[in-house]
Amino acid sequence: MSDLIPPGSTLGMLGSGQLGRMFAIEARRLGYGVHVFSPESKTPTGQVADVEICAEYTDLEAVAEFAKNVDVISFEFENVLSETTETASKYAPVRPGANVLHIAQNRIREKSELRDAGIPVTPFAVVRSVEELESALNELGCPAVLKSASSGYDGKGQVKIDSLEVAETAWNEVGSDETVLEAFIDYTCELSVVGVRGLDGEFAFYGPMKNDHVNHILDISVFPADVGDEISAEAIEITRAVFEHLDVVGVMCVEFFLTSDNRLMINEIAPRPHNSGHLTIDGHVTCQFEQQVRAICGLPLGSTQSLGPVAMANLLGDHWEAGPPNWNALKQFNDVKLHLYGKQESRIGRKMGHLTALAETPAGAIERVNQARAAIFND
Repeated sequence: MSDLIPPGSTLGMLGSGQLGRMFAIEARRLGYGVHVFSPESKTPTGQVADVEICAEYTDLEAVAEFAKNVDVISFEFENVLSETTETASKYAPVRPGANVLHIAQNRIREKSELRDAGIPVTPFAVVRSVEELESALNELGCPAVLKSASSGYDGKGQVKIDSLEVAETAWNEVGSDETVLEAFIDYTCELSVVGVRGLDGEFAFYGPMKNDHVNHILDISVFPADVGDEISAEAIEITRAVFEHLDVVGVMCVEFFLTSDNRLMINEIAPRPHNSGHLTIDGHVTCQFEQQVRAICGLPLGSTQSLGPVAMANLLGDHWEAGPPNWNALKQFNDVKLHLYGKQESRIGRKMGHLTALAETPAGAIERVNQARAAIFND
């Protein structure tokens, strides 16, 4: 029996944010139907899906019914409950597999799995009490970063510790009984490689992309990263090793620190399309979301050829605080692409959309998206 899930089939998406939305757009362009499952309605994904199921992830009867009506399932964020994916997988394949999700949604499992496979990760210690935290700080030194083992993203659930004296305060601030203490890395930049692996083991990649953050949230991504051929090749090979070790089918992002002495260390992995990969929509022949559709359906992977230097700038709810955007300003930037996610309410830190621009150089692309964003929001 063929593993191919042909166009005309129905794809299921667990989670209903902007990543699911962009997946659904590509799926429909390729002739697939899309059903989405999440606890919310009128969501970014639901706006473009054929069917939107609104139910809790703990409602396993609803999960089972959802899975019975689709041909393959993927997810757009890591914190889907393991019981949810286990129930869904009884009725339709879940890709990437539930094992990948189980590892990626807990920092202890993720870092331990990669370290034990000989894959470079940031030095860390597992911490489950204030006493263990103090011991780990003595071992790893200060500064260090304490992170909750699960449910943290965009800087949430973590705190920097500058001295042993504030250990108890930091423990209480993170507010988790299961944490990871990571050594503070002296890095020159943050990089990401978005990879994709098909059912037959075919591997393709984008990047590395260079990423700049503001308040722990991605602000600008640019490709190429201009870190040299040797570092680029090493990042790609480490990414390939992660995919093969975890037997990933689908899209996954591997995020790196590049240290001041030119070593690559994995910061974290995300078993789904990634914010830094949004620039592939306009900057590459095949974008990360089309690749996700292709991979989970058993189609051949598309070309990841670059169309030129490209940058992406996030549009956060913060930008709406001063008033509505001046969309007319885009007349000056007809080469800049606008992507909005259909979110009706803006909030501080909420990702509302992004801009992308191609240019002759990476610096030129960054300058262009920054200029366009400033014009839209009268910065």
